[in-house]
Amino acid sequence: MLALVLDKELRVVHDYPQPSCGPGEALIRVRLAGICATDLQIAAGYEGFRGVLGHEFVGTVVSYEGREWIGRRVVGEINIGCGECVFCQQGIRSQCLSRAAIGIQGRDGAFAEYLALPVVNLHPVPADVPDEAAVFAEPFAAAVQVIQQVHVRPEDRVCVLGDGRLGLLVGQAIAATGAEVTMVGRHPQNLALAAGWGLRTGRPKQKLDLVVDCTGTASGLRAALEWVRPRGTLVVKSTYQGEAIVDMTQVVVDEIRLVGSRCGPFPPAMRLLQAGRVDVTSLITAVYPLEDGLAALERAGQKGVLKVLVKP
Repeated sequence: MLALVLDKELRVVHDYPQPSCGPGEALIRVRLAGICATDLQIAAGYEGFRGVLGHEFVGTVVSYEGREWIGRRVVGEINIGCGECVFCQQGIRSQCLSRAAIGIQGRDGAFAEYLALPVVNLHPVPADVPDEAAVFAEPFAAAVQVIQQVHVRPEDRVCVLGDGRLGLLVGQAIAATGAEVTMVGRHPQNLALAAGWGLRTGRPKQKLDLVVDCTGTASGLRAALEWVRPRGTLVVKSTYQGEAIVDMTQVVVDEIRLVGSRCGPFPPAMRLLQAGRVDVTSLITAVYPLEDGLAALERAGQKGVLKVLVKP
């Protein structure tokens, strides 16, 4: 099959082996896949991954040991658990002690014509949700995770720091609670998009109840800590390359709640997408055929670009 593979170098391969399915796994024909910042970091050598990149996708099940999934349009959770450790037994596959993650760790991903996933990872896509929206299920679920972890009240004042792909999704997820959301970033066109959704933009003029750092930079984390009020909550949503220095004395003295946040729940994310409560298709900058996967990743890494999709 055709696949975008990272080995000694990143390249498009025309004869990559089609994945074989283990017990309980389905073979999925990829319809559309999205490029995120993690893919760009992995392509640059982060985590030492080797194999097919990509973890955001929508596809069609073409093979499964039971017939109930065949022909269904699906999205999928990226973490594959062992099924036996204490976290898997609690249903927390994202924290499995020996987990794999498609396109990230130990498992081929979605920048290919086909991928294999356990059916426990799959979620059906409603007929009225187009592929161009469904492909955002994984990153939007990660955005929804913030309001799963933190009780956000309509009267809360919230700041999302970072106006890139993830930040714009997080801002919309939090705004769905009725809270006042202010977006802070460096890209006027992205902030204009947020303003069109009814979100505020610009530097906060006062301390806030909740600050979400989506920058993945040490300077962004410092700014987030500066803007959160005493006994407020700081959510760290992006991974960091290198070290980030945090004033832990301020965290202790101001009794700030510090929350790490990663993958999130698909069902509520899909319900919001289906209800039209969020705008994701406006984030699409370009769609490339998989054959042009190298150009797609290059475009996705350019300044100001939001979401680039690849289509097998």
